[in-house]
Amino acid sequence: MHSPPPGAARLEKPINPALAGLATLFPADPPLPLGVAYSGGADSTALLLAAAERWPGQVEAFHVHHGLQAAADDFVQICESVCRQIGLPLHVILADARHAPGESPEDAARRTRYAALAASAAAHGMHGLLLGQHADDQVETLLLALSRGAGLPGLSAMPARFERGGMAFYRPLLQIPCAVLREWLAHQAIEFVDDPTNTDERYTRNRIRARLLPALAQAFPQFRTTFARSARHAAQAQAVLVEVAVQDLAAAGNPPAIKVLQALSTARQANLLRHWLLLQQATPSTAQLDQLLHQVAACTTRGHRIHLKVATGHVTRQGGSLHYAVTFTSTKG
Repeated sequence: MHSPPPGAARLEKPINPALAGLATLFPADPPLPLGVAYSGGADSTALLLAAAERWPGQVEAFHVHHGLQAAADDFVQICESVCRQIGLPLHVILADARHAPGESPEDAARRTRYAALAASAAAHGMHGLLLGQHADDQVETLLLALSRGAGLPGLSAMPARFERGGMAFYRPLLQIPCAVLREWLAHQAIEFVDDPTNTDERYTRNRIRARLLPALAQAFPQFRTTFARSARHAAQAQAVLVEVAVQDLAAAGNPPAIKVLQALSTARQANLLRHWLLLQQATPSTAQLDQLLHQVAACTTRGHRIHLKVATGHVTRQGGSLHYAVTFTSTKG
């Protein structure tokens, strides 16, 4: 149990900083009711309390029980205790987040979590779900993207709004540092979870949190604000590129005609091809996209053949156009 500091009761009760995030993201009330993805941690606890204060009787909590660590049952008990105190419904979702061979455990857990949240929220009549990612999470996401050589979609980091599984998700805390949320919670007689895995430096995100963020705070005290601004600029630029790609694909046809592609600059060809492949649920690597551009440029004769693996399928030439098809492999028993 995290107790308030001595003398806190004599001070004027501070305002929950998560309320400012809700006010910024929702100048007018969103469609209600709303769910809160409630892990029991400091960020989602502050968000849950703020949402319950702003929309009384219109908020419910959703907790995903991954079963990935021994303390998971204790987390559920803390969430149940807090929700009883503030009179909110709590829905505990059991989810299997084990990862497949070769798959990132973090990615598997994240995918499972969003799918489980979307399904449960829809089943309980929610019109949206609030997520507790804050400014530090946004910086970590941006640094991870930079470390992987990501393009604009990665450098855009986490959007404040997105949709998955037919459910709208919202991140109202992206401008609020974690320390501000924890400082406010220190004045509240509300229990919250300190997840021990958050300090496990075997995970890249945790190494960034433990080592890079303190160094950045010392060198660039305003880094959370400036990094978030850069992520917003990247998101705006990516939105423009998508608009251009939609227009270029409409002109080139779907599937795209090779001669129309060749009339575009290399940068616009890459933008169009990346967009077209994403529509086929295929994400090309940088090397694959570069090779495809090379093949398109070399396609000057009727007999030139294109057969290039991208993601789980192949891009081929059929007549004067490019085509993409998933490659199905069969196994014999």
